[in-house]
Amino acid sequence: MPVGTHGAGPDQAGAPGAPVAGHCARFSILTVELAGETLNAGVMLEDPATDRLYVRLRRDWDRIAADQPGARAAETEAEVLGALEDGLRADAEAMGASRFLDHLEDTLSNTLRVTDRKEVVVEGAAEHDFERALARLYREHVRSNVLEFVTHLPRYSLAVAAGKFLDNQEVTAEGWEEAPPGLKLTPRMFVARIAGRSMQPRIPDGSLCIFREGVVGSREGRLVLVEALGRGANDRYTVKRYHSVKAGTAGETPSDASWSHARITLEPLNPEFESWDLDPEQDRYRILAEFVRVLD
Repeated sequence: MPVGTHGAGPDQAGAPGAPVAGHCARFSILTVELAGETLNAGVMLEDPATDRLYVRLRRDWDRIAADQPGARAAETEAEVLGALEDGLRADAEAMGASRFLDHLEDTLSNTLRVTDRKEVVVEGAAEHDFERALARLYREHVRSNVLEFVTHLPRYSLAVAAGKFLDNQEVTAEGWEEAPPGLKLTPRMFVARIAGRSMQPRIPDGSLCIFREGVVGSREGRLVLVEALGRGANDRYTVKRYHSVKAGTAGETPSDASWSHARITLEPLNPEFESWDLDPEQDRYRILAEFVRVLD
């Protein structure tokens, strides 16, 4: 079940979002042949407008090498392939994406090959738009080995995630999603799909997002996943920016134990939608997790 970004119903209000202009791009699949088997190694996405190349390759070469005959040779291949992404990115930056891809198409053969470029529409011209498009293409074309909490995170419905992290229930993941390179993974992290426009543009409607169970330190200003107890299945969970106003005795500081929350507000990022208040005295909500980033 996707989690809503609305809460209290405001995400159903207001005019539909304006259509997003599409930008033409081209992508290629890099393939590698190992022990007679051809694998999709990754995706290269070209932005013709800026002559920039976005590259994402698989990260399970050590696991693949372990399954190959000839341990030493396979180990060497894994090291070479593991360094390939940085090399491709550097060469494309030096030569320009179009010229570099022309070079690959003319010279690659045998172990490494590249497919012909195909057109694709990217929703937006910003770097993060191309990164999201690259992630979608990678998920569509590359089936890497699942390395739990190394390269992949479990995907849960929000009801299941609440049972695991708030009620200590034993649960089973719906599947495993590969996380972006460079993100340190822990067993406290998970993936869930959200629905709604109230957190746009930061969190697009329908996105798969990464969350981290619990919020370490102050919640102020952070994007949090909240379970609103007593609500129906469609609006029980919401993602919002957490804001609190504290009250205390004159002369005290907010760090004093006697200070308390006078008001807690969950704020949307999209100005079309309204904030809503939580009553600190009523046990009607639970903070489930902190938003980390959009996966795709």
